[in-house]
Amino acid sequence: MRGKRSKQYRKLMEQFSMTFGFREPYQVLVDAEMVRDSCRFKMDLAPALHRTVHGEVKAMITQCEIRKLYAQNKESGVVEAIDLAKTLERRRCGHHPDQYPEPLSTEECMKSVVDPKGTNQNKHRYVVASQSQEVRRMLRGIKGVPLIYIKRSVMILEPMADESVQVRAREERGKFRAELRGSLGKRKRDEDSEDDEKDGGEKGKKEKKGADGKATQGDDKTKKKKGYGRKEPNPLSVQKNKKQDQQKRERPQKPAELDKKEPEQEGPAKRKRRRKAKTGSGETGEGQESAAPAEAASGES
Repeated sequence: MRGKRSKQYRKLMEQFSMTFGFREPYQVLVDAEMVRDSCRFKMDLAPALHRTVHGEVKAMITQCEIRKLYAQNKESGVVEAIDLAKTLERRRCGHHPDQYPEPLSTEECMKSVVDPKGTNQNKHRYVVASQSQEVRRMLRGIKGVPLIYIKRSVMILEPMADESVQVRAREERGKFRAELRGSLGKRKRDEDSEDDEKDGGEKGKKEKKGADGKATQGDDKTKKKKGYGRKEPNPLSVQKNKKQDQQKRERPQKPAELDKKEPEQEGPAKRKRRRKAKTGSGETGEGQESAAPAEAASGES
């Protein structure tokens, strides 16, 4: 089996499982022509069914179909088909030889097993493997019936019929609506719970009053939202520019700045210390001063 077709069959059986509840091992109803063709093409029936449906299978044959094989035992290749049919599980269709001397047709027998009450539903979840086109056409009208047949020694699983596709589409829409309703219900419950919490908080704040008759603030304080803007560096961790400091030191001071600094430097002037002259030195000094004018007078004469 090619990989692409195998993926399609796996996906198809998953859809049948999710929509109609098919489970392993799959119950596969086989008719007499399918048994004969599998022997003619030298195909192992059970492994081929297993590869087609991608799961464990339980191959079954009805009483009417095996009676048909016994009636054709004189034909070539029928003995091998009878031996293969004996290995399959017998499905009691209720058509006993006493009541029905001749076996019913494949179409009637399959319909009585798949849909016994005529409700147009595959209640027991059978997979039907039939070589008859009439049987497959009839079973396409019943919801949820996977159909298998052999074509040129290749076992093929038919796509889902229109009736089954419509059922699957309705279920998908129902699930989608249920999810929407659930999500809307959750939102309403969340909103109601938030409103109840707000109302409870406001009532609690109103009930809490101090001795002065003023309402006290509740435990829940509303935090102010911090505005996120441009972050400036910490001024304490930033070093000063050395060039700017040198320029300030070398810059000549203006006269206005000097005038401002002078009153700061002005203050009480320091008193100069005066030394007192000694008596001896003072007398000698006076004599010298008196002698100087006398000499000047004698010179003039």
